[in-house]
Amino acid sequence: MTQAVRVVAQRDGVPIYAYPSDPMTPPVSVLRFGPGGLPEKGRHIHDFPILVYLSATRSVLVVAAGQTIDPIWAIEQTDCVAVFFDPAALNDGARSPWPTWRNHPLLFPFRHGHTGGVLQLVVPSHRKRFWDNTIESMEAELVDRGEGHREAVLAHLTLLLIDLARMADDVVGDLRRSGEPLIADVFAVIERRIAEPLSLSDVARELGLTPGHLTTVVRRRTGRTVQEWITERRMADARALLSTTDLPIAEVARRVGIADPGYFARLFRTTHGASPRSWRA
Repeated sequence: MTQAVRVVAQRDGVPIYAYPSDPMTPPVSVLRFGPGGLPEKGRHIHDFPILVYLSATRSVLVVAAGQTIDPIWAIEQTDCVAVFFDPAALNDGARSPWPTWRNHPLLFPFRHGHTGGVLQLVVPSHRKRFWDNTIESMEAELVDRGEGHREAVLAHLTLLLIDLARMADDVVGDLRRSGEPLIADVFAVIERRIAEPLSLSDVARELGLTPGHLTTVVRRRTGRTVQEWITERRMADARALLSTTDLPIAEVARRVGIADPGYFARLFRTTHGASPRSWRA
């Protein structure tokens, strides 16, 4: 495992690794390894999610938390990149036990239940460059440790998790299967109308609920408000457009449902600590 990860217990002789949550440890770690270079060659358990990306084959291995993993599948692989992260960091950095953070919508792929704790997916060929560039950007942030690097690396991680959710199956489908039909309906409305003006009242009206009741339910189930999820979805699309296109800032704003470029720039700066132009650079 990485230096940040440590053994905290054992289960039937199998070591259990934890990802520390402290100001000195970044919320995300990236580790590259080749054949025979596994950080942990024996069976083990970890209480946090892991993504393993193989650029040559465009494979993504979604490694579930809490299950016994036998990494023999990776012994002969070349150019593997493992992304370790503290899932609680996705909830504004607050430390949360597994039963709480596992309900985060972007972490549903890690609850796949596949034998051996590993789900293998394939990145579409047109998304390979995005995965390569995003992981390289994460590595650069972690090496430079500049101001705002924690927020930046979490932003990159969020982009990967959104792409992963779409690859594994849409977030809405996962929410419905997990017994969260109302939350699924909220995400379905946000997904369908994200490119147009959208507010809490709009979502509540479409679902036939009062804004106050909807806010209470969504906050209780996900830890965030409907408006925060709308903003998160807009910012995810904005980051993707800024990093993969040369579109003017005003056009990026329009495509994510914000007519006023000035308001978009202020919202982006509030969310990321940098202007859209600076973030793109």
